[in-house]
Order: sequence, then C-alpha cells, then structure tokens
Amino acid sequence: MQALREQWIELKPLQDAYAAYQAKHLDDAEVDAKNQAQHALRATFDPFFAGLHANLKRLDKAVRQHEKRLAEAAKAEGKRGSTDRETKALKTALEKLHGEVKGAESYFQHIHWLQERFPAAQYEDVTGLCKLANPEEVKEQDYSLNPGRYVGVVIEEDGKTEEEFIDGLLAMNDELTRLNSDPAYRRAAG
Repeated sequence: MQALREQWIELKPLQDAYAAYQAKHLDDAEVDAKNQAQHALRATFDPFFAGLHANLKRLDKAVRQHEKRLAEAAKAEGKRGSTDRETKALKTALEKLHGEVKGAESYFQHIHWLQERFPAAQYEDVTGLCKLANPEEVKEQDYSLNPGRYVGVVIEEDGKTEEEFIDGLLAMNDELTRLNSDPAYRRAAG
C-alpha cells in the first residue's frame, strides 16, 4: 500500500512536466522543438506507468489474498464464504482505478505509437499504414482509391518480404489445387 501512495506522490512532478510542456510548446509553431519536447514528456511518463502497473498488481494480489483468508475463516466457522462489504467496496474502487489508469495510459500509448512511426513529426510513407500516391500511381491502379493498393503489407512475424509471402501463398494454393484434384484425397475428405 505504501508503494502505491509513493507512486501517487510521483504524479505531481508529471503534472508539472505536462503543464510546463503545454505552457511552452502547445502553441509552438517550431515542429522540431515541439516534437523533441513530446519525446521527452513521453519518456517522463513511461517509468510512472511501469511502476503504477507493478503497484496495482501487488494491490490486486493483496486483495485476492485477503478474500481467500476471509473465505477460509468463514469455512472454518461453518459459514458459506462471502466477501465483506469493505472488501467489495475496495474491489469496486480498484476496478475503477484500473479503468482510469487504462484510459490515461491509452492516451500516452497513442502518442508513443505516432512517435514510433513518425519520429521526426513529419509525414513519411509507412508501409502498411500510409502512402502519398501521385496521380500517375492512381491512374496505374485504374483510379481506385482503395488504400490497400498503395500502402502495401507489413509482414513482421515471419520476417518475409512481400514477394516471399506471395510466393508462399501461391505454393499453398498450388498444393490445395493438387489435393483437390487427387481422387484418393477427395475420398478420404468426403
């Protein structure tokens, strides 16, 4: 519990850092300075959220252990295990706290996501996300504005290039066609 209180005390410097950022950079037209300030602000908040999650996890565990002790005591007395009102109120408050933290963290995760993809705070083509297509490229796509025709595909899990992915997909299609035309396979599947 003490660790969580200390964590909340650390919130004041974060509020001050955010207020200082807003005062200095909110209306700042200099993109590079604003971007650097946003990176620094995010770096200030990341350790706070990591510590907050660790403390909430400990608090959740303490509440579960308390509930278990109450249930064991009730069982020893021959009563049905139930949670007392204070524990229910604590669990309700803890759920609300988790929701508040999740909402705040979501906001900062969006900032982090944008900063990863646009580190210089300037537009650039990002495979799988966005691409600035010129009129000639749009004409090549028969004037289709379907984003998938321009942005490409990100294949991160297996490390394959787009060409390797397509070759593998075609090989699987050929295998499926061969199996579908094999009478022995059709009898076994049917």
